[in-house]
Amino acid sequence: MSGTVENAPFWQRKTLAKMSRQEWESLCDGCGKCCLHKLQDEQTEALLYTSICCRYLDTESCRCQVYSDRKSYVPDCLTLKTDHLDALRWLPSTCAYRLLYEGKDLPDWHPLISGDVHALHVQHISVRGKVISETDIDDDDWDRYIIDDL
Repeated sequence: MSGTVENAPFWQRKTLAKMSRQEWESLCDGCGKCCLHKLQDEQTEALLYTSICCRYLDTESCRCQVYSDRKSYVPDCLTLKTDHLDALRWLPSTCAYRLLYEGKDLPDWHPLISGDVHALHVQHISVRGKVISETDIDDDDWDRYIIDDL
């Protein structure tokens, strides 16, 4: 019987909380957007993205170079968990975790749909070619790198 729930991809038949660690990790499309530094407007409290990325982001692959050990390098690096998702409204609108949390499906370019880990780069969804490492920017100049959209 095709089209049954049992044949549906795991992200359509399981809640985020019920996913295995491997399934959870495979949801990450590798866009690199969560590795961008953000600033908060002191007056409006609005969250502002910058084009400045973490020093450990490989800007070509858009993957963390120290992912499995990232907390030892960047102690405040966030580990996404299902109980955090409601509070993480800063996740980009294209993020699989956010999409699924909001009851939406994955986009056609997502690697789990397209089977191509480079599709998001071709569609200009990732930060490839759009960011600069925090090591190349003086801390006092970060506000010059605020961007409007991702």
